Amino acid sequence: MKKKTKSKFVRGSAAALGAVAIGAMSLSMSGVASADAGASYQADLQQVNNSGASGTLMLQLNGDQATITENVSGLAETFMGKPYPHVQHIHIGGKGQCPTAAADTNGDGVISTTEGGPAYGGIGTTLSVSGDTSPAAGTDVTIAPSGSGYKYSRTITLDAKSVASIKAGTAVIVVHGLDPTKLSKAAQDAPSDLVPSLPLAATSPALCGSLASSQMGTTPSGAADTGGGSTAGIENEALFGLGGGLLAAAGGVAFAGRRRFSQN
Repeated sequence: MKKKTKSKFVRGSAAALGAVAIGAMSLSMSGVASADAGASYQADLQQVNNSGASGTLMLQLNGDQATITENVSGLAETFMGKPYPHVQHIHIGGKGQCPTAAADTNGDGVISTTEGGPAYGGIGTTLSVSGDTSPAAGTDVTIAPSGSGYKYSRTITLDAKSVASIKAGTAVIVVHGLDPTKLSKAAQDAPSDLVPSLPLAATSPALCGSLASSQMGTTPSGAADTGGGSTAGIENEALFGLGGGLLAAAGGVAFAGRRRFSQN
């Protein structure tokens, strides 16, 4: 009788331990599934306005949290001896497309930000290196990545409209800032359509790519080793003739800036 009782005890203990192990495994797998519940999106950034630039951006979306990694190269490198600031955004509310040459309605050879608006929409989120990511920071060069190429990495909170646009497939990544020497004389002398105190080149789109669902989780490494990324912004707050903060310069300073742009 003792042997049978012992045998039953052993079998019962083994069964209990097995149940515990299976339960622990289930919890572990559940945790993995929960951690991987987000969706990945990718934008292949193509040149606009013959900028000669290229890049790739990955966005991992978990609820309203977006982890963004980006590599770009070939952008305008310097302005007034400092790294050229390239404001960049998630644009929403348009057709979810990048503009074609037909968008240049005034015939100056440059697709301005507003001319490209019907294709990609307005600013939903500013991809700044630090601080504000709202549309209000859309032209703040002091928190923009800079240089001819950069690696950008940041996790930010998106508003409901940006999240909805990404999920609907109508979100577009746009990187701004052109080399003025590649523009026509008329475009070099023209003011920005966003901030009239600046040259048109400063705010016109240089790269564009629609965000689409992706099976990849991170941006391929390799491109763009120079410039500022998630930990580097504009070192000189007087850049573009500004005292810092949102772009606002006096007319005389703006004229000098445009003349300097044209002379490069």
